[in-house]
Amino acid sequence: MKKILVASSALVAVGFAGAAQASEPISLSVGGYMEQWVGAASEENRFEAKNKIQSDTEIHFSGSTTLDNGIEVGASIELEGNNSNVRNSADDGSSGATNIDESWMYVSGGFGEVRLGAEDGAAADMGITAPSVGPVGANDGDLGNWVTTNAIPDTVPAGGDSKRVTYYTPTLGGFKAGISYADDDSSENSNTVATGDSRVSGGLEYRGDFDGVSVGVSLVGESFQEGEWYGVGATVGFGNFTVGASVSETDGEFGAGEPAAGANKLEDTTDFDIGVSYAMDAATVSLTYAYGENDGSATVSGVDEINTVHAGLDYTLGAGVSWRSSIFWFDDQGENPGAADDNEGYGVVTGFRLGF
Repeated sequence: MKKILVASSALVAVGFAGAAQASEPISLSVGGYMEQWVGAASEENRFEAKNKIQSDTEIHFSGSTTLDNGIEVGASIELEGNNSNVRNSADDGSSGATNIDESWMYVSGGFGEVRLGAEDGAAADMGITAPSVGPVGANDGDLGNWVTTNAIPDTVPAGGDSKRVTYYTPTLGGFKAGISYADDDSSENSNTVATGDSRVSGGLEYRGDFDGVSVGVSLVGESFQEGEWYGVGATVGFGNFTVGASVSETDGEFGAGEPAAGANKLEDTTDFDIGVSYAMDAATVSLTYAYGENDGSATVSGVDEINTVHAGLDYTLGAGVSWRSSIFWFDDQGENPGAADDNEGYGVVTGFRLGF
């Protein structure tokens, strides 16, 4: 891994060589989004109702410049607008929250792109999943915002916004590769990965068009502490339709280390999704099925399986304004009756997304 970091640093150094100054100073632009959702869900009576109003807001600051030698240098800063979504500044569960979500800089040119800072990493950025629109996707981990369940399908369960170095190759013949490394060293001004262990993630993707048919394929994975996860996804677009599917396997010890004394050993998780979307003028609709299987946890034994079906709508009302809705059903079947892994129900969520 040190060789990779040295090679990335060398690429950046070569790119900067001979550049006296930027042709234009960096000026920040402002963007972001606001999402406001209202919904209702029906589930087993023994579970306390979840919040039926959800919000997510981010303000994005970005800027870039092109040096005299053609190398582009830029930065991206994402400010959270909802305290419930704030990333902890220590990334280890301790106090000291901050309103900054992601903050990173990049250097790009003919050699590819190098990123430095707190961001999702290569696996999260390159993972392809089944198409799904609407505020509650069957395959993106948002189901737990509305109902109680232990198993939530997520075929790209990448780690969070740890500070890391990421390198993306140039796209050649439709192929592109990326690799990220988050260190375990800490300092007063350096966030580390949770529990202080290094994390490596990577991905390989292909995207191409053939006589009106678009194809996307990804192979991604991540290693963290005692475990790892890996997955593959693909989509095919033709006419107004897009179909796709993805599957991933996660070692139960990914990000958790060895279980405490006396606890059950963590086992693997399997996630799968398949879906189709149809775009017509200002509206896009989708239908997605997702399945998740969790073979035990540190406190609960047995197999936990969940099936979810989601129908979504994304209707553009104007520039940057869309109305989005979801109808979902889930059935979580575990081997511990009365627990959170034995629940079923359905829900309806609607609201607006403002992009700016």
